[in-house]
Formats: sequence, C-alpha cells, structure tokens
Amino acid sequence: MSQISLPFEWHGSAGAGDFLVSEANRLAVAHLERWRDWPLSVSVLTGPPLSGRSTLAGLFAQMSGGEIIDDAEGANGGEDEHRLFHAWNEAQTARRPLLMIGRTAPDSWTVALPDLRSRLAAAPHVAIEEPDEPLARALICRAFDLAGASYAPDVPDWLLRRVEHRYGAISEVTRLLDVAALSSGRKISVAMAKETLQSVGFLPIVPPDPSNDQRE
Repeated sequence: MSQISLPFEWHGSAGAGDFLVSEANRLAVAHLERWRDWPLSVSVLTGPPLSGRSTLAGLFAQMSGGEIIDDAEGANGGEDEHRLFHAWNEAQTARRPLLMIGRTAPDSWTVALPDLRSRLAAAPHVAIEEPDEPLARALICRAFDLAGASYAPDVPDWLLRRVEHRYGAISEVTRLLDVAALSSGRKISVAMAKETLQSVGFLPIVPPDPSNDQRE
C-alpha cells in the first residue's frame, strides 16, 4: 500500500498525493505510466463510482499532455458518438494520447456507430477494482483525516471487519460517523461507531456478547 507510486514526472504534480495505490488499481496505474508504449494512442479506464478514476485520469493528463473524455460510455448515439469517433481519429493522427473513462467495460456500452464500436473493441482497457483490504483501510483513515475527525486507533480495523469493501460503502460510513461526531461532540470510538451504524441499519443489532465487548 502506498500513498502514490507514480513515475518521476508525476511527483510534485498538483493532487498527486490524493491517489492511493494498492493491488486494486496498480495495473491501471502501470498502464497509464507506460502511455508511450500503448499500441494505439487510445485507452479506456473504468472503475466503480468514487474509485478515483477521474483523479487518476487528471494525473495522467498532467504527465502526458493527453486528452481525457469522462463518462465516455454515456455517448449513446448522435453527436456524442461522432465526437468520440473524431477524438479517436485525431489521437491517432497527432499521436497524442486519449483516455476514455467509464464505469463499465467498453463491450457493455451502447454504441450505435459501427466504426466507433470496432475501435472501442480494439482499445486497451484497464480497470480499477473495488478496494482490497489495505486500500479500504487507507481510505477509511484518509476520509477521517480529511474531515478533521478524531478517532480511536482501533476504529479503522473494526470497520474493516464490518463494512463492505466498496468505495461507495466506505464513503457513506465514514460520512455518517463524521456527521455523528460533529453533532455529538464525541470522538469516534468503536462503541460510538457501533451505535451510529446500527441506528441507520448499516450493522445488525444483535444481543450483547460479553466476550465480544471485551475484544471490541
């Protein structure tokens, strides 16, 4: 797990430290690092909501001088598809890298333009996966730190065992705990986190177990 493991040119770039790298996104980072070696001047980057795909793409653009088209999968017919098609052709002609961004793999996009569909099928595609455990823990800590929330050191590991390892779930849980801490003036502890998350249905309410209480 690293705060950033990007090539030398990216160090010192604005926002570079905002992207956390783990096995869940390392292949995507490595592919963008090697943009000069792409077989085509175009690639597709996908990932779940809140996965940092736009942040990573922005860092890529700073490094390569390339173009980014966000929400490329939303180009369903008409002028939007022609815009993607022309951007693709211009990237090949100018040898300027083009990165298309979406949530899902290109073969699941609704594309009416045959020439664009065939080009997307030929494009290298890299995906950011849902967070592994090291990344999930780092995201929890970073969310609390950015919010300025005070939390007990055992809270991140406690949450890791109970919260689904998805970017959206981690974002929502840490937001809920930060709001609860601000409204109550309490430090985020395991007991406070349990109480808050049970109250909104994130955690089931189970009969107390003295042995579990001692461990937690």
